[in-house]
Amino acid sequence: MQRRSLSRRDFLKLCALSLGSLALRPWGQRLFALPDFPQAERLGRVGWYSVDLKEKPDHNSKTLGVLYEDTVVPWLRESVGIRPLRNNQRYVETPEGYIWSGDLIPVRNLPNQPMTALPQTGQELGMWVEVTVPWVDAILDNPPPRSSFLEFRVENGLPLRLYYNQILWVDQIKGDENGQVWYRVNERYGNPGDILWAPAKAFRPIPAEELVPINPEAENKRIVVHVRWEEQMLSCFEGEREVYFCRISSGVSTGSTPISAIGSEGFPIWRKLHSLHMSGGTNTEGWDLPGIGWTSLFHGEGVAIHSTYWHNNFGEPMSHGCVNARPEDAKWIFRWTLPVVPFDTGDNDITVTGETSTRIKVLEE
Repeated sequence: MQRRSLSRRDFLKLCALSLGSLALRPWGQRLFALPDFPQAERLGRVGWYSVDLKEKPDHNSKTLGVLYEDTVVPWLRESVGIRPLRNNQRYVETPEGYIWSGDLIPVRNLPNQPMTALPQTGQELGMWVEVTVPWVDAILDNPPPRSSFLEFRVENGLPLRLYYNQILWVDQIKGDENGQVWYRVNERYGNPGDILWAPAKAFRPIPAEELVPINPEAENKRIVVHVRWEEQMLSCFEGEREVYFCRISSGVSTGSTPISAIGSEGFPIWRKLHSLHMSGGTNTEGWDLPGIGWTSLFHGEGVAIHSTYWHNNFGEPMSHGCVNARPEDAKWIFRWTLPVVPFDTGDNDITVTGETSTRIKVLEE
């Protein structure tokens, strides 16, 4: 936690220095052990380049300091405060002051007992895992990096980092000379080819019972998404009964989230995946995000409802066109919607046509 101002350039230089020393050390050294995160049940990770630490839950109150990207702090409680020109007026109280909640991502620090052997999933050995620590650094097994996400981090001297709630595939396990267990993690779908090794303690294997479908026999399932600036919300219906509700973040640009035609039943979900690497845009305004969990595509080649681990500003437009949801909300929706994605057949990428899937109606009025 910093109490003085530090420029973005200075910040990157510090990261580059630490990464340079890292490359000279063997795997088992302390630099690749899990960090000593704060001891608290609930934590928050700074999700933006820098955030102001405020004296009160008020944007105009005194600034006590500046925190930088990936700083982890205890999350004491949320308060309603004052944030001009934003829908989101929530602040998080920390032991050192208040942070606007949109920039502070809720995380936990839950290390795991490493597996020593891979389970059988379908016709292959491997398992789906979830990152359960605020972040964990990784080593690229097959340099140079292929994805622009990793290229950016390497070019700017930043560590290769995986984040809380990312969903990834593990296909190898190994131990080092110091007794630390490592998982080889990658992405089965959308991965441009990057393969990483990271400490196994950071990952929780996902059991099959955790993804059992919710009410698979219910009739007339449908989703209604409202995407006006002041009305960013999603509701799940079985017939006329609302069974689930959550805040979401739709596309920032006008029309980036497709609107359903008047009188239509909405867009059918055409593809579902446990996890997907998503990228697009231009060199100057593009995005590249690995390990996006619980993805339900419903329009074009890439518009989906999916888990979001990089911001906490639900209730305001934030995306390039997708429907961003909290990880727990995206997971519930994934389990509830049709088609059902089998867990233990090894085929976790389902594409359907016709009237066999849940429809999503996107409204702007």
